[in-house]
Amino acid sequence: MVQLGRHYGAGPASLAEIAAAEDLPRAYLEQLAMGLRDAGLVVSTRGAHGGYEIARPPGEIRMSEILRALEGPIAPMICASDAPDHATTCDRTASCTVNFLWVRVRDAIAGALEGMTLADLVPLRAGLLDLDAPATHPVLQGAASHS
Repeated sequence: MVQLGRHYGAGPASLAEIAAAEDLPRAYLEQLAMGLRDAGLVVSTRGAHGGYEIARPPGEIRMSEILRALEGPIAPMICASDAPDHATTCDRTASCTVNFLWVRVRDAIAGALEGMTLADLVPLRAGLLDLDAPATHPVLQGAASHS
């Protein structure tokens, strides 16, 4: 998704290009692309200049959407899934003394993912970060202050 976010507005990107850039097997990317397409996060174009594009601007795609499309419900433990039917996965959920902990962990993870968009992970249009330039991106500012 980061590669597609970098390519936003420039037309479809081929899975072969993405596979080469990320050093991932194309077959694996095809599986991911199907899940992302089914979730409405990417669109595909067939043909010689075909490939995949993100369906919305990077700033409108929450990381929580991407993670749920690829991994399913957010759940540090099965009993704390954010899926609507999670209460039926464990018959002890109502009386479990540590379920409260797992629900808080899930909510913290979900909150962090909701608070970030794909744009937060996509470097500027050039596709590469200038490591000598001052950090202006919120995430990079935090990283710069720790180096």
